[in-house]
Amino acid sequence: MRTQLIFLFISLLLLKSESLNCYENNPKGHPSDLRVFHINGPCSPFKKPNTVSWESTLLQDKARLQYLSSLAVKSSVPIASGRSIVQSPTYIVRANIGTPAQPMLVALDTSNDAAWVPCSGCVGCASSVLFDPSKSSSSRTLPCEAPQCKQAPNPTCNVGKSCGFNMTYGGSAITASLTQDTLTLANDVIPNYTFGCINQATGTSLPAQGLMGLGRGPLSLISQTQNLYMSTFSYCLPNSKSSNFSGSLRLGPKFQPLRIKTTPLLKNPRRSSLYYVNLVGIRVGNKIVDIPTSALAFDPATGAGTIFDSGTVFTRLVEPAYLAVRDEFRRRVKNANATSLGGFDTCYSGSVVFPPVTFMFAGMNVTLPPDNLLIHSSSGSTSCLAMAAAPNNVNSVLNVIASMQQQNHRVLIDVPNSRLGISRETCT
Repeated sequence: MRTQLIFLFISLLLLKSESLNCYENNPKGHPSDLRVFHINGPCSPFKKPNTVSWESTLLQDKARLQYLSSLAVKSSVPIASGRSIVQSPTYIVRANIGTPAQPMLVALDTSNDAAWVPCSGCVGCASSVLFDPSKSSSSRTLPCEAPQCKQAPNPTCNVGKSCGFNMTYGGSAITASLTQDTLTLANDVIPNYTFGCINQATGTSLPAQGLMGLGRGPLSLISQTQNLYMSTFSYCLPNSKSSNFSGSLRLGPKFQPLRIKTTPLLKNPRRSSLYYVNLVGIRVGNKIVDIPTSALAFDPATGAGTIFDSGTVFTRLVEPAYLAVRDEFRRRVKNANATSLGGFDTCYSGSVVFPPVTFMFAGMNVTLPPDNLLIHSSSGSTSCLAMAAAPNNVNSVLNVIASMQQQNHRVLIDVPNSRLGISRETCT
């Protein structure tokens, strides 16, 4: 009996000690330490009387992962090739404009600033999908004295003193009214987004449902959303033949890749919207090609240098650089003669082993997989080097790393830290 009483007394002491330990701070710990209990632990007031099963825990985990996933994609906008969806070689995203939202499939352009969409009443617009500002309660035209009017390309003052602008794009031209409205990308709502509402268009090279500029200028999406996205974004372009929205535009510094090769971004006041980098060499196979220094040099005075561009399809190199790369590529293809096909001058039929090509940037090398290096004929029997010489015009001094060479890579643009990064990512 005495033994039983002693045992009961000790048990009560232990329970009291446990109760005190549940709610008292640890005297040996930091004065700001707070005790952490499991929700179903002995100290928790929420402890359930029955044991929680692993099955219910797995269901809770699933719900939690869905929540975390929703956080991760908050500022991630799906990208698709426009080739089969809107019959355009550009890449497109879904943008909702206005209140209530009117959906548009707009082209992404990292070398353009102004955004524009075809609007109701447009003369010469080819698209049947038009934005109607009269059906949006949040739409308004900007007056001539608005600061954005001075930032627009070739601004004009229209009747009623509303601001307009006109510009060329490829072989086309547009006239637009400068407009502000709510833009929704994925789950992000961007009020007072400034863009052009196209009134008149000529030519056939315009993206059918409009364009969203991601350049460095004041009217680009990146500049208009500095407080939200901090001038940082990345994108992964799927294969151009894919009809799925499997690529992504990731906006803001969160959820960007941590381990990624980078090279410094360069600023060129002559072409201030473009994302310049320092291309220092090109390797074909294991040989660094002998390219004149001037062909790769960055020169703010002339606009010369190398840019990354999402709107150009095939990489263009200034003529001396392209000829040197092409000739070395041909030398390394054994027992086969190069032919021409369309605009490509280094094509081969049948089974051929092709050498790898590596772009050598300051601090970063990028070796192109075969899918980024070769274009195939519709029959599949002919493969061509998917590069060409720069055109003999104002862009003759510009090397352009184009969308085909960027496909299935994550391209990071980090303006505050002046860097461009690339990592391999399959998004097709």
